[in-house]
Amino acid sequence: MTGRIVSGLAAGALGLALVLAPKPALAGIEACGNIDVKADAKCKVEVKGGCTAQCEPVRFEAACAAKFEAKCSGKCNASIQTSCTSTCNGSCSGACNADPPKFECKGQCVADCEGSCSASCQGKANGTECIASCKASCSGRCDASCKGTPGSASCSGKCEACCSGSCTAKANLDCNVNCQAETYASCKGELSGGCKVQCEKPDGALFCDGNYVDTGGNLANCINALNAVLKLRVDASGSASCANGQCEAEGQVSVGACSTGAPSSKPLGAAGVVLGLGAIAFLARRRRAA
Repeated sequence: MTGRIVSGLAAGALGLALVLAPKPALAGIEACGNIDVKADAKCKVEVKGGCTAQCEPVRFEAACAAKFEAKCSGKCNASIQTSCTSTCNGSCSGACNADPPKFECKGQCVADCEGSCSASCQGKANGTECIASCKASCSGRCDASCKGTPGSASCSGKCEACCSGSCTAKANLDCNVNCQAETYASCKGELSGGCKVQCEKPDGALFCDGNYVDTGGNLANCINALNAVLKLRVDASGSASCANGQCEAEGQVSVGACSTGAPSSKPLGAAGVVLGLGAIAFLARRRRAA
């Protein structure tokens, strides 16, 4: 019993640290196959029938685009246009000088770059694949360009990195889209099988804003990475495993017998750390799959 209490206390402390920790800027999340996920994305674990029904080609475009972004970017080396950097620097400088401490190079770069994706992909044979490729390229190029720019850098330095990434992605959009178009068919077929297999596992498959997330068999690591950057925690509503009077699930350590009560609908916060019986149970929204 003492061991369980210590385990519960440790898990509760870790949970509180994760809840109160500052949220870093988003980038292609490595633990989640480098998929481009926004801070306000809604991510949920699905299981069994409802999960398998979502294993369809349109759900794999973001994951496939992220998977081949680096490979295609290495083949595309068009020069940056001066008109792009001039326009970008104007808007970037205004945003940075308004509040330098809160300005974030990667976020501004991605926002500027992705703003042109819809227009650039209009009329393309497969517009949704084009937009997915465009967004993946924006995320990858912006991440690479902004990575070496410290938060203490001047607005001039931040905007130079920001606009270099954004304009490089824009200049190479057609090349990236054409390169990735060759990979979508095989990639979707591969992910379709993996998605269905993952759906049959007790922990289920992860989807963010309707897009399948290829976790490469590391669902727990991906969920932890997402919870560090999302405004809302991942709805890990897959099934939990129970043995010897103790349940184990993503984000959950419970002391005592398994509970079959309805999950809480409130967002997890400091109030989610519950004190009782000399132990702390860090609760996440989980329920047993029907």
